[in-house]
Amino acid sequence: MLAWSEGTSTIPGSDNGYNVLCGATPTHPLLFTSYADHPHIYNHALDSTAAGRYQLLARYFDAYKQKLGLPDFSPASQDAIALQQITERRALLDIDAGNITLAILKCSTIWASLPGAPYGQRQNKLSDLQAIYLKAGGTLAPNS
Repeated sequence: MLAWSEGTSTIPGSDNGYNVLCGATPTHPLLFTSYADHPHIYNHALDSTAAGRYQLLARYFDAYKQKLGLPDFSPASQDAIALQQITERRALLDIDAGNITLAILKCSTIWASLPGAPYGQRQNKLSDLQAIYLKAGGTLAPNS
């Protein structure tokens, strides 16, 4: 759901979003070629170094790489960081309980594409995110 929301999983030619640079679009894919490290490529137009499936900023990768003892910017490392960020927002238990709406709101300060994000960027509708979450195999609690 996060990769769909951030727009990375829909980029043609990408590795399911894991090698996508900030600013990529389906008609203008921007991809990096090595997972050895975060690409640290600065997009001047968007004032961002975001990269990967979850559009992680370079400065956060450097901190999480050290904190989690990660060897690289591989898909496994990107997933580990996303899970850590979700856990830090105390949203993982909400996801496990099917309270995806609450989890999305708790994580909106991390990902600009989530409803309620304070970054002034395009945000997806909660109903669309819930539908993508269900399509990916997630389950919703009765009141979520």
